[in-house]
Amino acid sequence: MLFLLLSIFLSVMLLLNFRLFPRYDINTFQAIVFNYLVCFLTGFLLLPARQLFSLDLSQTWTWLALGLGVGFILTFMLSGASTQRIGITATSLANNLSLVVPVCFSLFVFRAGGKPFDSLNYLGLILAVVAVGLSTYKKEPANGPVEETAVAPVKPRRFGAEILLPIGVFLFYGATNTLINYMNIHYIPSADKTIVVMLTMVLGAIVAGLLMLVVRIIRQQETIQVRNLIGAITLGVPNFLSFYTLLLALSQFGGNGAFVYPLYNIGVILVAALMATAFFQEKLSLANKIGLVLAVLAIGLISWQELLAG
Repeated sequence: MLFLLLSIFLSVMLLLNFRLFPRYDINTFQAIVFNYLVCFLTGFLLLPARQLFSLDLSQTWTWLALGLGVGFILTFMLSGASTQRIGITATSLANNLSLVVPVCFSLFVFRAGGKPFDSLNYLGLILAVVAVGLSTYKKEPANGPVEETAVAPVKPRRFGAEILLPIGVFLFYGATNTLINYMNIHYIPSADKTIVVMLTMVLGAIVAGLLMLVVRIIRQQETIQVRNLIGAITLGVPNFLSFYTLLLALSQFGGNGAFVYPLYNIGVILVAALMATAFFQEKLSLANKIGLVLAVLAIGLISWQELLAG
């Protein structure tokens, strides 16, 4: 449980970074691209003594890890496009509700974890989905999103093919988390191997991110600034460590994504909501408060066996 708690805390640190970036005029896109270089350095320093990192392209897991790293960047870009064209609320809900994808795969395909789910556990999963939806719901202005992000200028809300964007966010986040769980079960037998696999994932993200950045620089859409590199450092260290501890938590619970992912998601939401209220005076709506209460209940129902055993 310690690794899961650490992953939740470190993930909230990521959210705090994003919350503070506008205050210091840090370009979020550049910070995310360069943060993967910091992630790689962090992981490299954590390699056990006398263990070297190298790419073995003859291994299936190497290609899966590289592809997953590219998926991280593509999912981020898709989320940005969805936020601009459809709205923050729909995109945030699609992101958080995507937990049902790895949960379903873990329960019915991978059958990981060694612990059968009972009726209370399934009720907890249902409440977790409802809790995530309610606790992340934010009302938007009637005329749609008005913020500008680093990806592209804001466009007025339109309907049609663009409504598929949040669906794409849901599927991409669900697919990447499911692939992470699959690799954890089949290709990450030890903590030492975890870092090697993670470094390979990060390498894929570095290549894809730098290619996107170069294209944007050629198009004169980006200018490299030192403060963005500083933001990448504050983002990259907790980013790598949050992912690392999440993988260790999955290993600790036998790859049981049906247990780990709901607790991780609603744990991040609970802690982030408390910190946002305490430090940024963000107000919670009635729906948000109901969602947070349901989240606590969902945690109890999902993990009641572990809580009693402890």
